[in-house]
Amino acid sequence: MESDKLLLLFVRNPELGKVKTRIAKELGDEKALEIYKKLLHHTRTITKEVDADRLVYYHEKIGEDDLWDEPVYAKKVQPEGDLGYKMMYAFSNAFKESYQRVIIIGSDCLELNQEIIEQAFAALEHKDVVIGPAKDGGYYLLGMKALYKTLFENKAWSTSSVFQATLHNIRQEGLTYALLPELSDVDKAADVDPALLLL
Repeated sequence: MESDKLLLLFVRNPELGKVKTRIAKELGDEKALEIYKKLLHHTRTITKEVDADRLVYYHEKIGEDDLWDEPVYAKKVQPEGDLGYKMMYAFSNAFKESYQRVIIIGSDCLELNQEIIEQAFAALEHKDVVIGPAKDGGYYLLGMKALYKTLFENKAWSTSSVFQATLHNIRQEGLTYALLPELSDVDKAADVDPALLLL
């Protein structure tokens, strides 16, 4: 532990037929995998210099000799359960390890950059929670200074209601919060920048 800040990254193992399944239905498994690898490279680029410890949570198994080189990135495997439970588990472990500010991101947002991540950590100096809304109704970033379990419970994950439901919980708990810019996730073929299709 070199910092009191931790950046959690939730990623899928880049395997054919197992990533970006909604994109694969329209563009095929191979193109979906290529696009996902591009997203992973982008996520690494914007996180490797962030002023915080970094921990990659793999979906299935820890990747060997992949993008997430140690010691820059620590590595763990996500537990069984829905997305809410997995995120709650990751935050809970981070706070048990005495981190003071913890942020989680996925690997689906090409518009996310290092500056926004640093902005999120800075917001947690003064706010309980920071959240980055996605244009599809979810969120691309969530950060907090303590574990607030209600933010992870009773959500219809991967639907357009997630951000508003989470914001409702934050307000219900009486927490202070900061909102980041609204960005687009890459979840379906229509979200894909034409440049990615030229890979």
